[in-house]
Amino acid sequence: MAGKSASGRSEGVPRRPAPAGTRRFPVPGPRALLLGLAAVVLLAGGIWALYGSTWFRVEKVSTSGTEVLTPDQVERVAAVPLGAPLVSVDTDGIEARLRRELPRIDSVDVVRSWPHGIGLKVTERRPVLLLQNGGKFVEVDSGGVRFATVPTPPRGVPRLVLDVAASPSLRRFDAERLLDVAVGVTGELPEKIAQDVRVVRITSFDSIILELGKGRSVFWGSGEDGPVKARVLTALMNATPKAGHFDVSAPTAPASSRS
Repeated sequence: MAGKSASGRSEGVPRRPAPAGTRRFPVPGPRALLLGLAAVVLLAGGIWALYGSTWFRVEKVSTSGTEVLTPDQVERVAAVPLGAPLVSVDTDGIEARLRRELPRIDSVDVVRSWPHGIGLKVTERRPVLLLQNGGKFVEVDSGGVRFATVPTPPRGVPRLVLDVAASPSLRRFDAERLLDVAVGVTGELPEKIAQDVRVVRITSFDSIILELGKGRSVFWGSGEDGPVKARVLTALMNATPKAGHFDVSAPTAPASSRS
């Protein structure tokens, strides 16, 4: 007859195997239970601090980067909810609203400034051309976007004149395409020459004329080979500083004249 061990279990009696597919899980000890409870308490406390307490609430809004717009204009459209939990502010929604309602804004970053602030970092569009519309002027940026209408033309921004009503080019290239060409030309000019451009006049796709200060002009030709034409024009102006008219339409055979 089999004897019994000190624990009272009969010796020599084999253990009944656990049913196939079952797993044994260790019972957590008191320390693990305490650690789990502490984690739950910390998580609940963090959520309460972010959403329920007054520690991280929106109390102020600051705006930077504005030039033509004012901080007050930007903040009024942003409509940041003062007093709301900082973590719950919809920064993407504010950014989208600012770009939609203030087209002068090219980009904006809405950032949380812990513990109580929201920062609006604005980048405004810069006009590279003006389209005259009656007594007002439409500003166009380097991407060809018409973003604002102003009563007074900003200084240093050339005016675009499209004299293409009778040109066959208009059948192949509409006004928007010619506008893009003009924007491209202004972007390829050296800064010193660009600052002197008063009017960009287009009479056809192959006839772009830059009217400069002091009655000077540049026959640019088409919008093709812009970087080459810009380099040639710079060299031509340096070589013939008293010339009044420059022709870089064929950059391999440039020309200049006094009249």
